[in-house]
Amino acid sequence: MLTQRSRYALRAMLYLATMKAGGPPVPMNRIAAVANVPRKFLELILADLREAGFLHSHRGKAGGYCLSRPPHMISLGEIIRVIEGPLALVPCVSRTAYRPCADCADEATCAIRHAMARVRDETARILDGTSLADATAEDLAAA
Repeated sequence: MLTQRSRYALRAMLYLATMKAGGPPVPMNRIAAVANVPRKFLELILADLREAGFLHSHRGKAGGYCLSRPPHMISLGEIIRVIEGPLALVPCVSRTAYRPCADCADEATCAIRHAMARVRDETARILDGTSLADATAEDLAAA
C-alpha cells in the first residue's frame, strides 16, 4: 500500500501539473490547501521532490514551487520511488535496492520471489508508464 506521504506527494505534484508552464510559482499554502496536505508535512515532501530534481523552488513574496520538467516527462513511478524507495514488495526482487531474503533457501526456485518479480514488473510498467500529464488528463476526462 502507498503511504500517506506518497499520496500527499502525488496530490501535490498532480496539482502542480495543472499549472500553466512558465506561469508564476505556486505558493506552498495554496498547494497545501488544494491538495489537502498538512503544510508542515508538505514542506518536507516538497524538499525531497526538489532535491530529486522534480521541482524548482522560488523564495520571496512571490515565491513558491513549479515543476522542473513538463508533466509528460515525470512519471508516477519516479515520484513514488523518491518518497518510498523501491517499488518491489520484497528486497530480493528490487532492481535498485536488492538484498537477499534472510529466510530463503534458494532464490532460483523460490515461488514467492517469482510471483513478486511479476508484481514488481507490472507495477513498474503501469506507474512508470503513467505521467503526471496522463493522470491529469484522465482526471479531466472522468470529470
